[in-house]
Amino acid sequence: MSTTTHQGGAWLTQEAYDRLKGELDHLSGPGRHEIVEKIEAARQEGDLKENGGYHAAKEEQGKIEARIRQLTDLLRNAQVGEKPADDGVVEPGMLVVAKIAGEEEHFLLGSREIADAGTDIDVFSDKSPLGSAIVGHKAGDKLSYTAPNGKDIAVEIISATPYNG
Repeated sequence: MSTTTHQGGAWLTQEAYDRLKGELDHLSGPGRHEIVEKIEAARQEGDLKENGGYHAAKEEQGKIEARIRQLTDLLRNAQVGEKPADDGVVEPGMLVVAKIAGEEEHFLLGSREIADAGTDIDVFSDKSPLGSAIVGHKAGDKLSYTAPNGKDIAVEIISATPYNG
């Protein structure tokens, strides 16, 4: 089954969507409750100006709220689809091996959120200059794209397989 990208949002597999929805549900429910309790406990300790625990809890609250906003926006605009077909055509959700400016690179094309948090795989957006240049190409294709610095970069697609992370 072929997938398409949504102009306004990132393409996600159903598995990635479900994982991120679970994270959002936790952060906006129990996660918020836990941080409010930490802030209240630190507040009870007295002078807030010199209360490291209070300031750390408030900083953590800010990070949680930012992640909640990020996930809400991502999931609201996401295009959810099946894993791409194993047909060798570069599209979001594919693990791509390409020779870029003479160097072999391995990366996932799509949203960073497709990959599990524990992976250290490089991710390039399909909307980036490189990503938009290689979408639709397949193994053996040679092309070039213009990098943000204005240089033309040669690319040869070696392989594209569905990401199974």
